This record gives sequence, C-alpha cells and structure tokens, in this order.
Amino acid sequence: MIIRVVLIVLVFVSSSVFLNAQTDFGVKGGVNFTFFKVVEGDFGTNPSEEVGYYGGVFFDFEFEDKLHLQPELLYIHIRDFQFLNAPIYLEYDIDRNFHIHVGPSLNYFFDFFSNKFKVRADLGLAYNLSDSLDIHMKYTLGFEELAPNMVFLGVGYKL
Repeated sequence: MIIRVVLIVLVFVSSSVFLNAQTDFGVKGGVNFTFFKVVEGDFGTNPSEEVGYYGGVFFDFEFEDKLHLQPELLYIHIRDFQFLNAPIYLEYDIDRNFHIHVGPSLNYFFDFFSNKFKVRADLGLAYNLSDSLDIHMKYTLGFEELAPNMVFLGVGYKL
C-alpha cells in the first residue's frame, strides 16, 4: 500500500514535465485535532477528541491561471495512531494570496482497526504570508462510521 501512495506521487511529479506546468515543491507541518464518534452498544454516542501532529511534503502544479493540482504525502501521529495521508487537491486561487483546496484524501492506517485503507474528503484554505510561506487549515471528513473527522492547522514552506 505504501508503494502505491509513493507511485501516485511520482506519477504527479513526472506528469508536470509532460504537461509543461509550473511546479513547486515544499514541506508542511502542524497540529491536527481529531474527532472520533464511536457508538457503544446501548450506551449511546461517545464523542472523543485527540490532538496530534503532522508533517510531510507537497507538490504544486499550476496548469492553468488560478488553477493548480496539489498532491501531498503526510505522516500523521495521533496518540496511539499513525498513518500516511495522501490528499490530492484541486486548488483555486481566489486572489494572489488566498487559496481554496478540495479533493479526495487517501489514507493508510498502520494500526487502525482491520480496514487499513480509507478514502476521505478534504476542504481547505491557505493564505500566503510570503512567496514561500503559507498558513493553512483543512477539514477532513471520514465517510465511514469509524473514520475520524479532522481539522489541520499548519504552515507550509516552498523550497
């Protein structure tokens, strides 16, 4: 599974050569807030929150004015849970410094229940503080009952 995620990222990197797109590469990291919603028999809903951290790399392919493709590969750690997150964003530039991200999020959990692969949806916002530095926030929605919802707050730096 990890090999598949790496191959997906490599396909995006190599495709920029063929698409003649402007390509940027960078690192990002920050804190994430995870919201579990677990139903426990007849005792009702037991919501639980956890705080963790994340870090990884991203590629930014500008293929049209104001439109980008931004795949990422992130390592996420939340208390006892660790997983790889590979969102594939379609980015729209609202203006020069303000961007919106939307897209699927592919996740491989190292130790999360029996289903190790989950697909989720992401919606995010980013604001450029400079040409190289941004702050960002994203919300990840889990489709399955046991897939957690998350809020990410962090910084990104284009190398």
